[in-house]
Amino acid sequence: MNKNDSERLAALLLSLGMEEAKTEKEADLVIINSCSVRESAESRVGGLVNSLTRLRLQRPRLIIGVTGCLPGRDKQGLLRRKMPQANLFFSSSEMGRLPGMLAEFFPGLKTNTFSFSDYLKIQPRYDSEYRAFVTIQTGCSQFCTYCVVPQARGLTKQRPLIDILTEIRDLDNRGYKEIVLLGQIVNQYQAPDPENFSVYNPFQQDDFARLLWEVNQLKSIERVHWTAPHPRYLTDETIVALTLPKQVNYLHLPVQAGNNEVLRRMNRGYTREEYLQLVLKIKQTRPGLALGTDIIVGFSGETEQQFEDTVSLYQQCDFDIAYLAKYSPRPGTAAARAWADDVSWDEKKRRWRLLQDLMEKTTYQKNQQYVGQIKTVLVDKYQNGQNLGQSEEQKLVSFVSDQSLVGKMVRVRIKEAAEWILRGTVV
Repeated sequence: MNKNDSERLAALLLSLGMEEAKTEKEADLVIINSCSVRESAESRVGGLVNSLTRLRLQRPRLIIGVTGCLPGRDKQGLLRRKMPQANLFFSSSEMGRLPGMLAEFFPGLKTNTFSFSDYLKIQPRYDSEYRAFVTIQTGCSQFCTYCVVPQARGLTKQRPLIDILTEIRDLDNRGYKEIVLLGQIVNQYQAPDPENFSVYNPFQQDDFARLLWEVNQLKSIERVHWTAPHPRYLTDETIVALTLPKQVNYLHLPVQAGNNEVLRRMNRGYTREEYLQLVLKIKQTRPGLALGTDIIVGFSGETEQQFEDTVSLYQQCDFDIAYLAKYSPRPGTAAARAWADDVSWDEKKRRWRLLQDLMEKTTYQKNQQYVGQIKTVLVDKYQNGQNLGQSEEQKLVSFVSDQSLVGKMVRVRIKEAAEWILRGTVV
């Protein structure tokens, strides 16, 4: 979502008559789009501001801005005071005000050409010519106790269906191959204007499933991907929608922990047993679907036995990949207020390493099934004589060819499989 916000920010700046600089050393304006999910991400923002401040010694007129989640959650101005070197400090939702802010530093800027109050109305300057991120909602009202997103991005705001469909139809007309739908809880989407769904739409209860069907009717788009859903809101209709022809053969379904007491204190809204039943239903509906997840280790009060429950859940679900995080308390969250961060850093690292080793072993074994199969790959890049792209299962695939295949769908026979890459030849 930060990438998609950056694409809108780039479009706004270009509309004001600015040009993109190749490096920060050539820039008159540098804006850092920040993430607040983890403490380490915020620390990197501070480091970048300090680095740019040193660059300002060589370029005294350099304007430094910080946007995104960090300013969004800074209700008391405490983070702003830590970055006095930044000339601009604004949340993503305030993006529409940026032209007026910039006029102070750049007299003569074409600020009168821009008037959007809702930043999601800004047409993104897409970084890719074949894959596009499309935001369908912002904010979150779930209030997981470890998560700062409601403070950083506000409560859930659903984007009008007509705006979403207009953007995706335009991308379809431009020949885009893949659409990635984005939302903090993407499968909780509820259209403010449901009258814009087709009368032929077979789904009747779940607006997100209905949206997936609408996108599947377009001619040029060959893949539909979405992230990240919440298990609590994954309905039977959306599970059926996993079988739609353009749906990628991958689902990312964050679990965060495998113990019921930890899940309760995280305010996830489901039990271990409910999650396992959901995974079973998904795999029965679409056999062979690759499954990914998010897991936090060392959450406040997590015992060794509770962590072992997470390990056993990982084994039962047989995940293809997991994004593993060591818990760090975020100021302003319920967990940071209520409980001590009482699992040592060394223990968090040990638990992380145990799961990481399990993941690498499992992923390597699971990837062997692809050897000999033909996979359709959307080619992302060409380097050193190799093409690299993603299969339907979101596996990285490498094969020898030339630069002309970037942005195209290519059939590749897999010859070799490692943990994080499949290697093959063009069919």
